[in-house]
Amino acid sequence: MNVVVIGASGYVGAELIGLLTQHNKIFLQHLLVSENSDASGKTFAQLHARWQGLCALPLEAFSQQWFDQHINIVNHGIDAVFFATPHEFSAQWAQAFVDANIKVFDLSGGFRLKDAEQYPIHYGFKHQSLEALQQAQYGLAEWQAEEIATSELIAVPGCYPTASLLALKPITSQQLHVENSLIVVNGISGVSGAGRKASLATSFYEVSLTPYNILQHRHQPEISQEADAQVIFNPHLAPYKRGLLVTITLQLKVGISATQIDDAFTQAYQNKPLIRLVDDWPKIDHVAYTPFADIHWQVDESKQVLVVSCAIDNLLKGAASQAIQCANISLGLPSEYSLLHHGDKS
Repeated sequence: MNVVVIGASGYVGAELIGLLTQHNKIFLQHLLVSENSDASGKTFAQLHARWQGLCALPLEAFSQQWFDQHINIVNHGIDAVFFATPHEFSAQWAQAFVDANIKVFDLSGGFRLKDAEQYPIHYGFKHQSLEALQQAQYGLAEWQAEEIATSELIAVPGCYPTASLLALKPITSQQLHVENSLIVVNGISGVSGAGRKASLATSFYEVSLTPYNILQHRHQPEISQEADAQVIFNPHLAPYKRGLLVTITLQLKVGISATQIDDAFTQAYQNKPLIRLVDDWPKIDHVAYTPFADIHWQVDESKQVLVVSCAIDNLLKGAASQAIQCANISLGLPSEYSLLHHGDKS
């Protein structure tokens, strides 16, 4: 698979490119940045020194002219594009790539919500690509592999929704929770979740553990949509670089036992190498810089309450490595291919 990455200068784009350089079935052809980016003309390794010696491709400025020159031609030689861009950008451009028979893996929020009327409310723009939105497939790799394999536009989930849904879906998919009961998702993320652009709000000197966007965060409808259950989502920003943890509290139906919950998680993830069902409450340090999700839960049968936690790396399992999983599925490979160790690439 020959691919293009648009949004190569950001944290997620850099992680994605780093993973792609280690993949022996996917080949980078072009790395793109925004038309006015001061990174244009530099090499990827110049901008992200961590990958010196692995990728020396130049960063090119994306424009309509670039698209016409490289994509809007016969036999362009590109099979897929990864968008690690602002939401509006992917919403604007995805359809053009699909029309050129190029598979789209969108790491932005441009296609995660199915209802176009939700975009002005939660993302601040009116969605113009209704055809692309209708055909977009949500890409939670462990749960939607069959749909991902046959789709041309994959909406890679957000970081908070990935952790939340991995923790919730073994329960909600079997309707083990009380219908229409309160499901509370408390999430904590490091400052890299806010992106690479400098901001006083995410400066280490300014950041303290604090909730934000309570009852109005754009990930709340995404989690509710894909869990098929309404949730209350309470995000928090914490003063560390990377990693994300959610803890969810929900009410179980009368008579649901701890053993049934154990079985639900085991059945969901026993053949999923990147999901680790751990014996104690997960720690962010155990998943940072890895593609794993660590999940632990506890049931109080006297109260019929379940508490479940999931920890992930927000830039990897919450973005870049999950995009690789989706690409692997599209290629007919195991979703964890190239992500665990070098032996997987043989």
